[in-house]
Amino acid sequence: MPNVAVLLAAYNGSAFIEEQLQSILRQQSVRLTIYISVDLSSDDCYQRCCDFAKKHPQIIMLAYGQKFGGAAANFYRLIKDVDFSDFDYVALADQDDIWLDDKLLTACTKLEQGNYHAYSGNVLAFWPDGRELLINKALPQRKYDYLFEAAGPGCTYVLRTEPMMLFKDLLQEKWPQAQQVILHDWFIYAFFRASDLSWFIDPDYKLLYRQHPDNQVGIHKGWQASIKRLGLLHNGWCKQQVVRVSSLINEHHMDVHSRWSILKNISQLRRRFRDRCILFFIAFCGLY
Repeated sequence: MPNVAVLLAAYNGSAFIEEQLQSILRQQSVRLTIYISVDLSSDDCYQRCCDFAKKHPQIIMLAYGQKFGGAAANFYRLIKDVDFSDFDYVALADQDDIWLDDKLLTACTKLEQGNYHAYSGNVLAFWPDGRELLINKALPQRKYDYLFEAAGPGCTYVLRTEPMMLFKDLLQEKWPQAQQVILHDWFIYAFFRASDLSWFIDPDYKLLYRQHPDNQVGIHKGWQASIKRLGLLHNGWCKQQVVRVSSLINEHHMDVHSRWSILKNISQLRRRFRDRCILFFIAFCGLY
């Protein structure tokens, strides 16, 4: 059976984390160990995890008390501090989702069948009022899409250990700079793609993606999300993140500082046609 290291980052997650852990432990036909890092919280999330871990030897708690201030920094801590070199795969997990029972087995099977280096997939978002929405990320990959977007939610990522050890080396070597990248799933995707490593995006969903007011990221739908994105564009945050990711992965194929370079390569920069149109408009109008 595939042997998987599951890296779970948590913060103020006591409301949902036990349901999430139970869904991970129900995974079929894989061996797994769950490593949990809890950001300094105002609820009893850490104690709940410790109590749960006492009943399940597959769960290992990392030292508690440090303030990370965001999911990315917490995941970087997990990748840096956990020794996953003896595992076949590394999977990322959020604190509030629900995994379908064959999530890991499906990912490992796809990776083996296609000889891919990394796997991600679609998710089914759900709300407390019963609404559901399929979030489709399985669009054809573009040559440079990794410079402007992730493969999808990081909680769907399952990655071969060997390239993740290389990412770990980069993380340790460029630790201060890496802390400035706010979206860990984008950074990981960019590293793999820039290294010519193959990535499979599954059109099927194997994860129920819980939506609630405390989501750090969520699904980016609706007018409020659009206003937030425009604000990030206006204050230069988006370009700043693109430049930081590009610098860390040593990107040399495209000048991400130049809006003219973006206009020239627009067909290769985002997977979704609508997103390419928006990016073109932003660059053309000088907003980038």
